Amino acid sequence: MAEERRFLSASGVPIALRRRQHSASCRELAVRGPRLQLRSLSAATSAVWLAAYGLFALSENSMVLSAAIFITLIGLIIYLHFVKIDQESLLVIGSLGIQVTSSYASGKESTTFIEMGQVKDVVINEAIHMQKVIYYLCILLQDPEDPQGVSEVVPLFQSSKPRLDCLIEVYKSCQEILEQRKTAPQSS
Repeated sequence: MAEERRFLSASGVPIALRRRQHSASCRELAVRGPRLQLRSLSAATSAVWLAAYGLFALSENSMVLSAAIFITLIGLIIYLHFVKIDQESLLVIGSLGIQVTSSYASGKESTTFIEMGQVKDVVINEAIHMQKVIYYLCILLQDPEDPQGVSEVVPLFQSSKPRLDCLIEVYKSCQEILEQRKTAPQSS
């Protein structure tokens, strides 16, 4: 069963949260940001190429045009492959762990897996950024030396930056599965 709801990011950009429940202890939560707009891409490319043509007209050096085309294409490839993230997803499996995946505009995916034994908790944290309070979801990893301590904080949804109402939905889903994991060993 999958459901999708619309929210806004911290910067006011529309995003979508898709929740898919695979089983009672397995949920996938994906935040999809806006797709790359061809209009803005075309405008930026045209601006660079017009500036290069202006320099070419002044200098009469064809290397200026070649360099502008080359730099624009390389910049676009780098942007699509390393910067522009279309979707960030979180797959929570109660018995195994949490998989965090980022899908880039070029189709590349980056995946990180955290074993459930390392997960201490999933929390919503707040930070002050540019005179604004923003909220973000993070995974607290248990310190192997001190069971009560936290060794690392892993922030989630760094690219899409969902607002608090969206984070609460994700947080509740994660907490339901974490609670099942905490109560399962005691009831056996």
